[in-house]
Amino acid sequence: MIYLLDVNALVALGFINHEFHARVASWVQSSKSQHLASCSITELGFVRVLAQAPAYGFTVTQARTLLLRLKEVRTSRLAFIPDEHDVSHLPGWVRAPKQVTDGHLSKLAAAHGAGLATLDENIPGSYLIPK
Repeated sequence: MIYLLDVNALVALGFINHEFHARVASWVQSSKSQHLASCSITELGFVRVLAQAPAYGFTVTQARTLLLRLKEVRTSRLAFIPDEHDVSHLPGWVRAPKQVTDGHLSKLAAAHGAGLATLDENIPGSYLIPK
């Protein structure tokens, strides 16, 4: 199975001091048969979150370098899903602004035969990374 990581899951996987790093890393290590993926939105979100939040203390360049390294690690190598979806692909359950990215990622994953892996319990049809 291929799993597209949402921004929070990708940040948790890539930043060892993240509160959910152990949860995501454990899931990745326990499921050797799965393949992980990212896309433009999740990669850009990763860089934005790590560079914007003072708690992380990264510059844009440092966050980008960290992500590039993460993408090459043998144990969690990330495939890249190209994003050809426009706003017409948003699912009907998207009603609030905070659901827009989740809805987009959900449909993008499905279009590529993947599941959306997340730490968010409120994304319909997604795969909740176990605790």
